[in-house]
Amino acid sequence: MILAPALLLALAIDRWLGEPPLRWHPVVWIGNYLGWAGQRIAPLVSAYSPDQAADSSASQAARKSQGQGASQAISPVEIPDYAAFVRGALAWCAGAAVVLAATAGLQSLLLQLPGWVAVLGLGLLLKPLLAWAMLKREVQAVEAALSVSLAQGRERLSWLCSRDTSALSESQVRETALESLAENLNDSVIAPLFWFAVAGLPGAALYRFANTADAMWGYRGERGGRHWEWAGKWAAHADDWLSWLPARLSALLLALAAGGLSLARLRREAVLTPSPNGGWPMGALALALGIRLGKPQVYTLNATGRAPGPLDTVRACALAGRALGLIVFGTLVLSLTQIWLPDMWLPDLPDAWLSGLWPASGGGHG
Repeated sequence: MILAPALLLALAIDRWLGEPPLRWHPVVWIGNYLGWAGQRIAPLVSAYSPDQAADSSASQAARKSQGQGASQAISPVEIPDYAAFVRGALAWCAGAAVVLAATAGLQSLLLQLPGWVAVLGLGLLLKPLLAWAMLKREVQAVEAALSVSLAQGRERLSWLCSRDTSALSESQVRETALESLAENLNDSVIAPLFWFAVAGLPGAALYRFANTADAMWGYRGERGGRHWEWAGKWAAHADDWLSWLPARLSALLLALAAGGLSLARLRREAVLTPSPNGGWPMGALALALGIRLGKPQVYTLNATGRAPGPLDTVRACALAGRALGLIVFGTLVLSLTQIWLPDMWLPDLPDAWLSGLWPASGGGHG
């Protein structure tokens, strides 16, 4: 078994060595491509006609009058822009194809080498696709800055999320940091590991590409002088699809790490967010800690909970760490069982498949 020890190695590297230099970081490369492509797929705001701008303003005013959230206050142009949608879809697919081809080639090469080399190589390549240590450090940094002043807390929070932090209260700054911890526990840790377990290095890399594309393109309306409603629609939905199961797994792991939660109540909280996935880990964290989390004028999770305090940041990081620990424990059990009882695992699968991602122990390819 190659994937399980490679996963454990990646987590160990993440803990002890952290992130690689930016110039060697594959997620930075992905971001560079998406930034370049984004300038070519999303139309400039100035490119819209006065009539379209008037439609956008009227739509924005209507949404505000209906009391809809701040994230929807910047309204997309309502006229469908199918050309921008096609450009966005093609740019996404082109980038995804390169990512899949490169990582599949690297994985295939590594699997031809001795087992320990394959484990080392896959672990090193998987590490940049996940970021638990950095996520935890950034959330703790927000709390440390908040202990100095509200202004410093807001400024540090802006490093962690794209939300406008200038008018947030102390409680809202902390809530937003904890929401980012929960959501990114899925996006930056559990989902890449899930897809690595399912499809090896190409699966993890494709997920990180999709999640980064959603972060850079998946906006409603205007951002950075460009309209993203249609240009980023494919990227947003692709991330939703790929995150659907990992987000619920993340919530389940948080629930288990907390000693158990009401799944019915978790489901009720999870559907309150605009995202079909983000509400699951955020709702689990809110219920586990007994705190209220929310985005002003958009949603509130565990509305009867108390406002989070400084100690809740410590508790949240510890809870997320225990959730990740469950993955480590499960991976260790799987690895040891494969070693001690190899015939228990996948006895009826073709030898050709077993010699790929899951080679028999002691085989020539590791």
